[in-house]
Amino acid sequence: MIFEQPLNEKCRTLLRLSHLFEQLDYHLPQNNPWEARAALRALLDISVILARADIKSELIKEMDRYHLSLAPMADLPNVDRDRLQHILQNLENSQRALRGIKGQLGAGLRSSEFLNSVLQRTAIPGGGFDFDLPQLHYWLALPQAERLLQLDDWRSEIAAVHEAVELLLGLIRNSTTFSPCQANAGFYSQSLPSEASVQMIRVRLPADSPVYAEISGGKHRFSIRFMDSSDWEHPVQTARNLGFELNVCII
Repeated sequence: MIFEQPLNEKCRTLLRLSHLFEQLDYHLPQNNPWEARAALRALLDISVILARADIKSELIKEMDRYHLSLAPMADLPNVDRDRLQHILQNLENSQRALRGIKGQLGAGLRSSEFLNSVLQRTAIPGGGFDFDLPQLHYWLALPQAERLLQLDDWRSEIAAVHEAVELLLGLIRNSTTFSPCQANAGFYSQSLPSEASVQMIRVRLPADSPVYAEISGGKHRFSIRFMDSSDWEHPVQTARNLGFELNVCII
């Protein structure tokens, strides 16, 4: 069981997009109207995040930065040069795909009258009912193959974004490895090197752990509180000392 805490807005956006793409890909192939609604909701949430004018340039800049950071490693001993070259090529391909998209990412989704009407009405609690959105009611009643064709078409417009997001998150998560650590009375804190670009804090606990991790952090320091899960209504920090695994992702 892994808990992740992004330490900057760019990493936070990557995690949110990754989560929404995971939801979309889970619900998209399912054969019932409720799953189609959930897939549509994830698609709309992605389009809202992508409406920010700087998302496209941020993704490209991050890939540029990672490429510049990783390329010199080819001259180091004991480096898997084939794997490194594969990563660098993936970064270049993903950048090329994003640059090939004209205008804002997901602009086609936001220009759809149907999707806009669903977005506006479903912002109201219970607003997706049949009398609110008769066109959605009709669309949900279509054969699955027809619905899936339309969903695949919408998803294809943002496929390059998904690829870029997963590529960057993969590099962040694998930039360092997990190390064993000890929390005293359910608390752990650590200073961060000022010269390092720390992207994310990751905590790994056993799947049957009776505690969960609350991570908070900033540019110079982070802390972890391990909370007792026995009382869901009033969780408290455990008083026990416990071991866990820590991954401070720096790239």
